[in-house]
Amino acid sequence: MTTPTTDQGSAPEVVRSVAVLGLGAMGLPMATRLSTGLEVRGFDIAAERLELAGAQGVTPCASAAEAVDGADALLLAVRDGAQLDDVLFGERGVAAGLKEGAVVVLTSTVGTTALVPVVERLEAQGVDVVDAPLSGGPARAGAGDLLVVVGATPTARAKAQPVLDLLASTLTVVGDRPGDGQALKTVNQLLCGVHIAAAGEALALADALGLDLERTLDALMAGAAASFMLGDRGRRMLEAHTEQGAEVKSRLDIFVKDMGIVGDAARAAHLAAPVAAAAEQLFLLGATQGLATSDDSAVVKVVRPERTTS
Repeated sequence: MTTPTTDQGSAPEVVRSVAVLGLGAMGLPMATRLSTGLEVRGFDIAAERLELAGAQGVTPCASAAEAVDGADALLLAVRDGAQLDDVLFGERGVAAGLKEGAVVVLTSTVGTTALVPVVERLEAQGVDVVDAPLSGGPARAGAGDLLVVVGATPTARAKAQPVLDLLASTLTVVGDRPGDGQALKTVNQLLCGVHIAAAGEALALADALGLDLERTLDALMAGAAASFMLGDRGRRMLEAHTEQGAEVKSRLDIFVKDMGIVGDAARAAHLAAPVAAAAEQLFLLGATQGLATSDDSAVVKVVRPERTTS
């Protein structure tokens, strides 16, 4: 870890202790990774997750307030803007327990609209925010191999650098304002959601035309139609119609949320986004058809409920 060099007397204190609230699929590997270089305190409502955290170098706490008390940083991985607001300012919100000069590192995709009022409230009590939505997954989180985009003031980034360095293999600073990270992640999710939906339609059409899907996917990935999402989700789409379905690596309802954020952002910018809107409808239909907790590759079943070829 490298401490940023600034004029003596103005150098921000870098993070040495971190509170991680929520030790689920992403929270626990991130907390474990951070514990290799920092003091980490964690809290989760599930006792078994606390026990796992304790065995992996994280100090388990009896409450969120205990985890946050005196911490230099709070790492948050929440589901959406409503949960972010509740964790910080709800009935048992922890914002009041954050010390002055602390920094909140938000790793979730919640959208700029949800983040801005949170930033204003935290800054009013002397707490910085680093807007750092990430991509990767549990395995990459545990290895410090996440892709992170950051929007934050230089001072906030300097404070949180030890946290970011431990989690990210690729870190891109996209702006000096909290919210800039959310903005870029929104654009990213527009593309990802559209690519997944397009891959589902393409493979559904191939199936309807009687093509061998394995050969079709291999041929598409060898040409100009190839994309990361086609190659990644396409393989799982071939398993979508099996009894057990594809392994859940990214739930379909995450894209219901994220494409909703995309739509909100486009409307706020007075920008037409018809392709994104069409993709959002496919994910919404999937959720109403009982696929919300399935892997997002199951969107192929929305346009092709039953597979013809095998």
